[in-house]
Amino acid sequence: MRTIINKPKNKSGLIRAIRNLFEHRALWMYLLLDEARKKGLAPEDFAPAAIKRCGLYQGGAYAENGSATSLKLLRKRLFTGVGKLIFEMKIRRCTDDNLDVDFHYCPLVSAWQKQGCAGKDLANLCEYAMCGDRGIAESFGCDLDLVKTIAQGNGVCEIRFRRRETVVSAC
Repeated sequence: MRTIINKPKNKSGLIRAIRNLFEHRALWMYLLLDEARKKGLAPEDFAPAAIKRCGLYQGGAYAENGSATSLKLLRKRLFTGVGKLIFEMKIRRCTDDNLDVDFHYCPLVSAWQKQGCAGKDLANLCEYAMCGDRGIAESFGCDLDLVKTIAQGNGVCEIRFRRRETVVSAC
């Protein structure tokens, strides 16, 4: 696995404070999964489904309970303002049926690295966390493709929402 480069460019006080909140959420996730593992539970057996449920709940609100027909609404609800600054996002494309977003920093990866996570463990945590985004995508009648991730050692997370006739999810 490649060396992970996850250094924020925007270091303003407010953005750092909000990133710390995201890191705290990622720490909870890590510790819950670690305790489950200690009790003999395999995180892959429950984490993706549980996290996807959260995404479906959140996505239902964003998609106005299924009435949204355009990914332009998702961009407006989730990928603007402070969120863009926290994850240092760049919107690559936004149409009714496609939303391409690149993240150049991830506070979740930062939190997991502080716990000593690396390699496959880090990539797995990222996959589990992205099940929430897959749930949001499903709420919009879409699928989510992770082309690249920072957790895998890429310099960017390339996240692609695509409208599909039939949505099939890995979570």
